[in-house]
This record gives sequence, structure tokens and C-alpha cells, in this order.
Amino acid sequence: MNADNFEADDNPAAVGGIAAERQRSISERVERLEEERKALAGDIKDIFTEAKSAGFDVKVIRQIIRLRKQEPAEVEEQETLLDIYRRALGM
Repeated sequence: MNADNFEADDNPAAVGGIAAERQRSISERVERLEEERKALAGDIKDIFTEAKSAGFDVKVIRQIIRLRKQEPAEVEEQETLLDIYRRALGM
């Protein structure tokens, strides 16, 4: 029996050099965060449903949220390019 197998046999919490409790803790934390993300996604969907029922255009709200995440200079550059492209197409 080699030393690696001996260590795993002596420590039932370690298999193949992996600490089972540590791995379980990491897995459970990720699972909890995924559940939270799922709940938050549901909350966001509810807010967009509320906005739509109040007469707001959800697609435009999503665009505004995306723009608010960007730097002002980046937004200005995109708007300038959009304007140039529109004029090039006669829009």
C-alpha cells in the first residue's frame, strides 16, 4: 500500500487528498448563492412586470439600466456612432 492510500484510509474525511468537509462547504455555499440568484431573478422579473403594468416600456428600461452601468464617455461615443450610422442610412 502506498503512502497516498494509507492517508486516505486513515482519514475518512479525506479522499484522494481532498478534504471532504471543505469541498462540501464550497459546494453548499455555491448552491445557496445559486438559489439566491434564482430568487433575485424572480424579483427582477416581478419589477419589470410592475413597470409594464404601469405603462413603461420594459425594453427601454433595460437599455437605460445597461447605459447606467457604462462610463459617460463610452455612452457618448456609442450615441455619436449611432447618430453617424443613422445619418449614413438616411434615418
